[in-house]
Amino acid sequence: MNWTIEYYSSAVEKEILSLPSGLLARYLRLTDLMIEFGSNLGMPHTRFLDDGLIELRIKSKEGIARVFYCTLVGKRIVMLSSFIKKTNKTPKKELLIAKKRMNKVLENDT
Repeated sequence: MNWTIEYYSSAVEKEILSLPSGLLARYLRLTDLMIEFGSNLGMPHTRFLDDGLIELRIKSKEGIARVFYCTLVGKRIVMLSSFIKKTNKTPKKELLIAKKRMNKVLENDT
């Protein structure tokens, strides 16, 4: 059974699908791999943060983007938020948004 990819909301899906073309192509390739092999592609593609939050690390000639996601029982991956990196450090605001959304997803899944 393959994994499935879901989005926190249609706005999150739209935001991700509006990434610059090179970043979007990389995102689509990595998510194809996630569907086939699971949510953990290992570094440099995925990295576990804390409390179940995982980041998809996307890089292309247009820059660097991050997509935060979590996993649910039944081989489900839920994309929570995305942003284009402008500094070396991930902004706390972006982490807080992803964590709040993850907590909502986990609450509603039980």
